[in-house]
Parts: sequence; C-alpha cells; structure tokens
Amino acid sequence: MSRRTPRPRPARPTPASCPCGLPAAYADCCGRLHRGQTRATTAEQLMRSRYSAFAVGDEAYLLRSWHPTTRPPGAGLDPGLRWVRLEILGTTEGSAFHTTGTVEFRAHYTQGGRAGSLHENSRFVRHEGAWVYLDGVTGG
Repeated sequence: MSRRTPRPRPARPTPASCPCGLPAAYADCCGRLHRGQTRATTAEQLMRSRYSAFAVGDEAYLLRSWHPTTRPPGAGLDPGLRWVRLEILGTTEGSAFHTTGTVEFRAHYTQGGRAGSLHENSRFVRHEGAWVYLDGVTGG
C-alpha cells in the first residue's frame, strides 16, 4: 500500500463579478489584491478583499492579510458555506492617512440550503506598511 500525500484543495472557480459588491470584475477588483499585484489602500478595501477571499476559497490570501500576532494556523474555510453578499455598515478611520481603522459589516451566506449572516466589527492596522486584519467582535 502506498502513502499518498494529500493535495491542497483548489480554490473555487473565480466569479466574473467581484464578490465584494463593488461594480467591477473580480479580476480587476479583489483579484488583483489576491494575486499580489497591488495592496489595499484602505481598511475597507482590505475588508472587501478578505470577504472575496472567503468567497473564492483563497486561504493563502486570508493568512497573508492577517496580523502575525493574531493569525491562526489556518483560515478554517468551510466548503459547504457559500458567501453570497457583503454589506458594509460603517467605517472609522482606515484611510491612506491612518494607521488603524475599523469596518463594521454583515456578510450573508448559505449553508445546507439555509440562509445566515455574520455581523462583525473588524479592526485593521498597518503592519510593515500594509493594511492587515487584526481581530473582530461578532454579534448583533
């Protein structure tokens, strides 16, 4: 009997329109950040790109965009969960001129045929010049 090395699961097929909700093609919007062609210029842009990474199953980007002091060993992607819509409810600071920022959002999903949502107030900071996700408080 031979031992097989598990292969990494491929990401979900990339959508034509960007999952983040902005009126742009995925390849021209969050896809550029996921491929490392550009960096997020605001905390909200990073939040949107991280939501899109969850939607397309890009665990590597999620981990790269997480602050090293709070980054888990894996992003815990659930293949049965489908992210369907993002609502940005509010932001504080997080512009190109800030070093910290928050983004309050509601992310809608379906799992097992049932609709649900995640409400979070996420904190972002600059680390080595780039916006990264620090942590968040869920609820509400």
